[in-house]
Amino acid sequence: MKWLIRWAIRYIPRKYLQSISQPLLGVAAFFYRGNRLFCPVDERGYRKFLPYGRIETRQNALCPGSLTLERHRLLWLYLQDRTDFFNKPKKLLHVAPEICYIPKFSAMKSLDYTTADLDSPWADIKMDLHDVPFGDNSFDVVICNHVMEHVTDDIRCMSEIYRVLKPVGWAINQSPTYDIPVTQEDPSVTDPKERERLYGQDDHVRRYGHDYGSRLQQAGFDVTEDDYVERFSPEQIQRYALLDDEIIYFCRKKEVGS
Repeated sequence: MKWLIRWAIRYIPRKYLQSISQPLLGVAAFFYRGNRLFCPVDERGYRKFLPYGRIETRQNALCPGSLTLERHRLLWLYLQDRTDFFNKPKKLLHVAPEICYIPKFSAMKSLDYTTADLDSPWADIKMDLHDVPFGDNSFDVVICNHVMEHVTDDIRCMSEIYRVLKPVGWAINQSPTYDIPVTQEDPSVTDPKERERLYGQDDHVRRYGHDYGSRLQQAGFDVTEDDYVERFSPEQIQRYALLDDEIIYFCRKKEVGS
């Protein structure tokens, strides 16, 4: 199973992989039912999750019912606990929409929900994040996860998110980060194998370091680097199958005139 999943995520394009995996893993979810683990997104118990990883395989990473990974479950808990996302009406732009969230967000009567991506079959709008086709101050919330490591000009894309947010609106802008002081990038590196060696995947163009938050600040945001996972006990981290080093980058747009 580990080998099959690793091969699939390495060689099948994401837009096709999600279409294939949803019905197949839906069947697997029935056989994985139990009480040892719990997914807060589909609110179901499992005896275990599936392994997942492009290079290094993580055990109990992928929930077969909701298709959440560790970061998706953590963000869901964060939205419940530290924001009013589920309690007040919002106009939401969801960039590169994750299939695990789409049915949940679509069912929320309080959300005016728009999905957008360059080529995702799940997206309402085909959109290049370098040139977002919405006016200034359009959205209360933007969720954009694991996108900035793919784009040519990340500061411009961050600035576009800032532009379309309403004053005091906020964004969740996650990307993989590493224990290095400064982001590594070199636009002259175009060979896929070399990109994979340097940045972890052949479609990544940079490797973010400790300065990721400051890059978001360059786009105008007030950034809170929230080590939210530390609020959970070791038993809770195990039960939700979370990673213990994920930082939530909560980005708020400044008030007009501030």
